[in-house]
Amino acid sequence: MARLIILGSAAAIADETHDNTHFLLRGDNGCTVLVDCASNPVPKFRRLGILPDHLTDLILTHFHPDHVCGVPALLMQLWLLGRKAPLPIYGLHHCLQRVERTMQDYMWDTWPGLFSVDFRRVAERDRTPVLDNDDFRITSWPTRHFIPTIGLRIEVKTSGKVVGYSCDGEPIPAVIDLARGADLLIHEATGERYGHSSAAQAGQTATKAGAKRLALIHYEVWNKDPRPLVEQAQTTFSGPVELAEDFSEYEI
Repeated sequence: MARLIILGSAAAIADETHDNTHFLLRGDNGCTVLVDCASNPVPKFRRLGILPDHLTDLILTHFHPDHVCGVPALLMQLWLLGRKAPLPIYGLHHCLQRVERTMQDYMWDTWPGLFSVDFRRVAERDRTPVLDNDDFRITSWPTRHFIPTIGLRIEVKTSGKVVGYSCDGEPIPAVIDLARGADLLIHEATGERYGHSSAAQAGQTATKAGAKRLALIHYEVWNKDPRPLVEQAQTTFSGPVELAEDFSEYEI
């Protein structure tokens, strides 16, 4: 069974038990997709039994530090661990251009034998194909955040299940669209403010989209208890609601 594994669940400020938001998709046919790259995912890969060549794809939703700060360390450590397979990285031009500049500042052209990194631009429009491999078909929608950002619709080929991921952003029709009929909607719950959504707004989106299950992510944890967010989401969504916690696993 394909799985979605949460590697981090916190909003911009992490704590000792919640890393910044990023997650992993593991398919039945060998595809392993990392969505965003906070902190340092390589030790987490080891904990999950993922070898350096197992990672097949990396999707970056936007160029904010809590979503991309781990990219240089990921590339360096995969190289030092002997990875040889090429790695495609998908994202908006706004994001990938800045990641490329960052890697140039790290002088990655001096790393001998570095595996090929293929930056693949994603158009900033609704229903844009991102990747289509043996396990997953992933499509993106722009969200309303501080900078250009995408949310994702993940179709699992072996099970027929659908996962929606809001990423960071305010409630807008595009997020309802990407989550339409989803078996699982992973939705941010930072709070009702510019560029973000509250747990209650996440519940409203899940209801309007007809999602079957809601998992809240990208919530504040610094000196805060996120558990009341579940009850807040339940005021607007009648289906199952839970907090996505670090290392939570979902069969998809």
